[in-house]
Amino acid sequence: MWLIVGLGNPGSQYKFNRHNIGFMAVDSFVGPDKTKSFKSEFKAEFLKLKSNDEDILLLKPMTYMNLSGDSVQEVVSFFKVPLDRLIVVHDEIDQPMGKIKVQKARGHGGHNGIRDITAKLGTNDYIRLRLGVGRPPVPEMNVADYVLQNFGKDQQEALAELLAQSTQALESIIIDGYAKAANKFN
Repeated sequence: MWLIVGLGNPGSQYKFNRHNIGFMAVDSFVGPDKTKSFKSEFKAEFLKLKSNDEDILLLKPMTYMNLSGDSVQEVVSFFKVPLDRLIVVHDEIDQPMGKIKVQKARGHGGHNGIRDITAKLGTNDYIRLRLGVGRPPVPEMNVADYVLQNFGKDQQEALAELLAQSTQALESIIIDGYAKAANKFN
């Protein structure tokens, strides 16, 4: 069993924000099949899939970013998900737009969603798929304001490529394991 958590904020006003790329990545992983629909459970939008004889749990916490750990901890406990099979997908300002990294047991780097998940689980020993959204275009811009902006029109092609790559990385982690996926995508 695997648990894939995409981080973001609930509400249509946040749907296309940089901070919601985790939600977008989970939706990309599910694909366009309309027969697969998320249900409201565990303070989240939740979906259980079967792929290659593996149960895959997909979670989009609806607690807002800063309280994402509430939902994640609830699902980890309920399904007894081993932490080496927990993948958290999130935005990363310290990577250029379009760059991804597969990492494990890293600090939160100022990301409040990751900070809360680590606090609620009591460890940072889980896999993260960090999706680069770049830094604000001007150093004086507040980072929170930047990540709560929508991707620009000039970034749509790069965003589509990033989401396709995130699906490939998630599949690689599940099929090939963390180490091979990290070597392939980092």
